[in-house]
Amino acid sequence: MDVLSVLLDSVGVVALLLQTELKSIGFGIAAGAGTIGAGVGMGYLFGQYISSISRQPEAEDTVRVWLFVGIGLIEAFALYGLVFGFLVQFLT
Repeated sequence: MDVLSVLLDSVGVVALLLQTELKSIGFGIAAGAGTIGAGVGMGYLFGQYISSISRQPEAEDTVRVWLFVGIGLIEAFALYGLVFGFLVQFLT
């Protein structure tokens, strides 16, 4: 019985370590997807901003306001990705 109890204890430790590692992988996926998505969105936003200014330069002031609104929303999505990553890491 001594060998069996040691084996069961070691299996429990391995399961706990595996759970911790999976949480870290989940954090990486959630935070990485959030920040990568925000980077792609920011690049697309600035590309469209430059394109619209080159087509219609007199609308630059109006477009700039909406550019900053879009930047704020994109940054919020990046922070949501980090928050969800921390939730996966520490609250599961």
